[in-house]
Amino acid sequence: MHQHTDRFIPDSPSATSPSLPQWEAITRESLAAERAGQTVLALAGYRRALSIARQLIDTPLPGRAEDCVAALVVSCHNLADLHAGQGDLDLAAEHLSRAHEALIALLLDSGRDPALQQAAIRHSRETHMALIAHVSRHGPDPLITQALRAGCLAMNVDSPTRH
Repeated sequence: MHQHTDRFIPDSPSATSPSLPQWEAITRESLAAERAGQTVLALAGYRRALSIARQLIDTPLPGRAEDCVAALVVSCHNLADLHAGQGDLDLAAEHLSRAHEALIALLLDSGRDPALQQAAIRHSRETHMALIAHVSRHGPDPLITQALRAGCLAMNVDSPTRH
C-alpha cells in the first residue's frame, strides 16, 4: 500500500524518473488506441511518450544510449504518422523535422556522451529517410528542407560547424 501512494508524491523517484519500460508501455497503449480509432487517446499517449524520450536523452541510462535515441525517434515518428493520417501534414513535417534536428544537435554537442552521439549518427539515417519519404509523398515543406540542410551541414567534414 505504501508503494501505491508513493507514485502520487511529486518528489518520489518513480514520479520524476523516466524509464524505458514506462516509455514502452505508453507507446504500446498509444499504438493500440490508434489502431482502435481512438486518436485523441493515442495523441495524448504519444505526447507523453515523447516527453519521456526527451528526458531519457537529457539523462541517458548507462549502456542504453541506443535505446534512448530510438525512443526519441520512434516517438516523433509515431506523432508524425498520426498527424499525417489525420491530414495534418504540417504537424507531421514538424515532428519529422524535430526528430532529425534533435539528432543533429546531439551529434554537434561535444559535451554529450560519445555513445549517445554514435546512436544519433546511426538513427539520423532513419530520420533523414523519413524526411525524404515525406517529401516524396506530400511534396516539399520548408521545415523539412531546413532539417535536411542542417543534417547535411553537420555531416559535411568541411563545414565550419564541425571541429
